[in-house]
Amino acid sequence: MKVLVTGAAGFIGFHTAQLLLERGDEVVGLDNLNDYYDVALKESRLAILQRSPNFRFAKLDLADREGIPALFKREKFQRVINLAAQAGVRYSIQNPLAYVDSNVVGFANLLEGCRHNGVEHLVYASTSSVYGANTRMPFSVHQNVDHPLSFYAATKKANELMAHTYAHLYGLPVTGLRFFTVYGPWGRPDMALFLFTRNILAGQPIDVFNHGQHRRDFTYIDDIAEGVVRSMDKVAQPNPGWDSDAPDPASSKAPYRLYNIGNNQPVELLRYIECIEQCLGKKAQKNFLPLQPGDVPDTCADIDALVQEVGYRPATSVEVGVENFVRWYVDYYK
Repeated sequence: MKVLVTGAAGFIGFHTAQLLLERGDEVVGLDNLNDYYDVALKESRLAILQRSPNFRFAKLDLADREGIPALFKREKFQRVINLAAQAGVRYSIQNPLAYVDSNVVGFANLLEGCRHNGVEHLVYASTSSVYGANTRMPFSVHQNVDHPLSFYAATKKANELMAHTYAHLYGLPVTGLRFFTVYGPWGRPDMALFLFTRNILAGQPIDVFNHGQHRRDFTYIDDIAEGVVRSMDKVAQPNPGWDSDAPDPASSKAPYRLYNIGNNQPVELLRYIECIEQCLGKKAQKNFLPLQPGDVPDTCADIDALVQEVGYRPATSVEVGVENFVRWYVDYYK
């Protein structure tokens, strides 16, 4: 198939594009290569993708109101995977307008491109952050998620609503994927695993928020990429049993689906740090701090819908995943 992967130089986009190329799909990778974090890392990922004759790169911003329609018209994609976004809970408190441009305006441009060019299926990244003030575990796609705790989460919830509108009005099949704390090789430098590894190696203290008491459903990058590709292959269908008197948020009379992709095995932050220490053979100096604004204490994914409808269950343990990351980090940064 011919697939557009947005955010192809990013962490999840890179791994997803690689998986598609390995199985023989033609991939156009879009990225604006912004400087939210080290551009050299993005360029290194891109250089690997460009080794494939089936990959082409389009340097473009999703918010480009003329460039995006022109790309869609020229390329005639069969499927679209949207992994481009302004990410990060904390940065959304400092710079909310960056999230409007990328996650709201950019997503609207993408929906229009899909609508006008016969795209068979749009799969897009949402986030576990949409669960916000919910505390009932595990988090289920059948729960209401109207209480986000960060502006980042609010823009991702907006994506889910916008996607449903296009599914309803234009019959565009859309699938939203709520990712749970993704980690692994080629990860983002602003994420905990990267920061912890760098500081421990440098003999500097690490900031441990919520005094290390929170739990996260850490999900290994290969499991995420596999879930994305399998979801793309299963085109969203209307739910014939959908009841407007008791509306299920995860489906619709329109071709609309939502899935969690998580490991379904929450790990305490202190255990996660232990795994890093064991792989590095070095103890961390811990600076214990309270929970940060916008963060939630715990996450755990109910993945029943993913297992039943897509036939996939993430399975990589945190011990294996952290070891793979540390091996990559030490090799990449010498």
